[in-house]
Amino acid sequence: MIRSNALSALPGIAHGFFTRDGGVSEGLYATLNVGLGSADARDAVIENRVRVARALGVEDHALAMPYQVHSPDVVVVEEPWAHGEGPHADAVVTGRPALAVGVATADCGPILFADRHGRAVGAAHAGWKGAIGGVIEATVAAMVRLGAARGDIVAVLGPTISAAAYEVGPEFVARFLAEDPGHAEFFRPSERPGHAMFDLPAFILMRLEEAGVGTAESLALCTYSDEDRFFSYRRTTHRQEPDYGRLVSAIALTERRGGPRRRLDRRAVLG
Repeated sequence: MIRSNALSALPGIAHGFFTRDGGVSEGLYATLNVGLGSADARDAVIENRVRVARALGVEDHALAMPYQVHSPDVVVVEEPWAHGEGPHADAVVTGRPALAVGVATADCGPILFADRHGRAVGAAHAGWKGAIGGVIEATVAAMVRLGAARGDIVAVLGPTISAAAYEVGPEFVARFLAEDPGHAEFFRPSERPGHAMFDLPAFILMRLEEAGVGTAESLALCTYSDEDRFFSYRRTTHRQEPDYGRLVSAIALTERRGGPRRRLDRRAVLG
């Protein structure tokens, strides 16, 4: 797995942006595919998720991943759920030690969050729909409700499709410009007339900064161009392959620090 220096510097935090290596899946899914929505063997996917949990130092069952739907919804996790039975949401946060929260991606942006004082951690799946729809802001707000201060939050963007590989059509560009004409800075002309290259990582970093986090960084790793380490939905589509694996990015509190956290309803959805 790949670690961020910014997150590694925080005491009481375990995290990882996992690559496609180190699992038991075969073929298109080789080897660490965590996507239960793929056509991979279910037993293999669950074993891969268990390996991720162990790498983070939590119990085999203590990796909470949502059923992702490209929404702005966030789940506050008090207790883990069975593999594949997570609520529909695209971010998970917790203030509980020894409980890992994670998201699956294959080009979209995986963001890991941690409060510097150990009050809360979070993981968000930010594709273009989630990023423009508010999943980043909702994740930060949920962590604040758990006692974190915005300025104390460290947020790191993991492997994501880069602008060099992300061509979009005119309708896509129009949607972003309709929200804010200033979003034009995240597009540059592509070789095809009427199309553009979209800088999703830069857009995500901008939204993180506007959300008020103290530190917003990117690992600057492209899922599309690095086949040896990463799965990519767009690469699979271009090759007309039947399916693709999913990467996982996850984080956990190894110990509880800071002041008391606020009481919330179990698995409350904040969106």
